[in-house]
Amino acid sequence: MKATRSAKSLLRAIAGSAVPEAPPALLRVMGDEHVTAARAPFEERRDFDLYPTGEPEAIRGLLALDGERIRALGAVWEPAAGYGHLSREIESFGLPCAVSDVADHGCPGVEVRSFYDCRCALAPAIITNPPYCEINARDGRGRWLRHTLNMPGWRYCALLLSWDWPAARANGLGALLDAHPFSYCYLMRWKLDFTGEGSPPQRNAWFIWDRDWTGAEPAFRFMDRHLDHRQTELFP
Repeated sequence: MKATRSAKSLLRAIAGSAVPEAPPALLRVMGDEHVTAARAPFEERRDFDLYPTGEPEAIRGLLALDGERIRALGAVWEPAAGYGHLSREIESFGLPCAVSDVADHGCPGVEVRSFYDCRCALAPAIITNPPYCEINARDGRGRWLRHTLNMPGWRYCALLLSWDWPAARANGLGALLDAHPFSYCYLMRWKLDFTGEGSPPQRNAWFIWDRDWTGAEPAFRFMDRHLDHRQTELFP
């Protein structure tokens, strides 16, 4: 029997030209077994890994749930300010917010300064969406978190990251999280669109380190969309 022609071959015949081949297979390791999987089209990372948090619900949710704790500290530092999406919401909440970034992306009042040049926190609360290439296990080797934990001057730190970020163990990130686990996290029950292209691929969470936290183990909490951080004041 002749083998049936593949759908790809049929499409080539109909179109009269070759269908683009799928990108090279991505090798994944599962235990001792090597498995190949189709790789998504390569997307070049943006300069400075700038993927701003344009949707306000993420920071509004944090302020609605942790606003009392943050307000008690008096001021916030946003060290990866980008365009200023987070800092504007923080200031509208009634809190002063120091803003810095490695480059000027247009955030009003930004201090152009590398995060790693800061030896002391500029405010007792840190809230940011850090560049993922600086905090992940593969590229950043947890460098952003390591520098934060070694920095004096803060009591509360909230980092907006991929939900699966803390599961990585490579390059010392696992050991760092074992030694310095987050106090609690808020898993968002919706997906943030960092690129504005729709269909965001991942879920995100706020991971919180609170130096006054008394819990023995990291706590887990859900976060739903908050249209306005003032809703907790309007509807206690």
